[in-house]
Amino acid sequence: MIGKRVRELRMEKGLSQQELGIAIGVTKVSICGYENGTRLPNLEKLIKLADILETTTDYLLGREVIVMNEENKTYIGSICYEDVCFIQELRHYPNLYNKLLKDAKRSASIINKRLIK
Repeated sequence: MIGKRVRELRMEKGLSQQELGIAIGVTKVSICGYENGTRLPNLEKLIKLADILETTTDYLLGREVIVMNEENKTYIGSICYEDVCFIQELRHYPNLYNKLLKDAKRSASIINKRLIK
């Protein structure tokens, strides 16, 4: 998980492996190893990677996903993959999605009652 995310974020930032390595104090070979999964950064380097790549260590470790709001501003928070998939599916039905969002607690209660019958 670390390798894939480091590579994606590095490329989004327009950094070469060499540039990222210099920024965190390791060689290009180390960055390549992180990205290929043949090496793992120690705690100090993991923290530096997160800082340089403007993310969290949890995200790099696969514990968080990026969540987008309506204005496409990026937020990082804890949400499981299954929840993200569920929300993406709901968005295929905009009327239903908007109705559910108006009163999420009430909507969940109604759905629960109907599904448990």
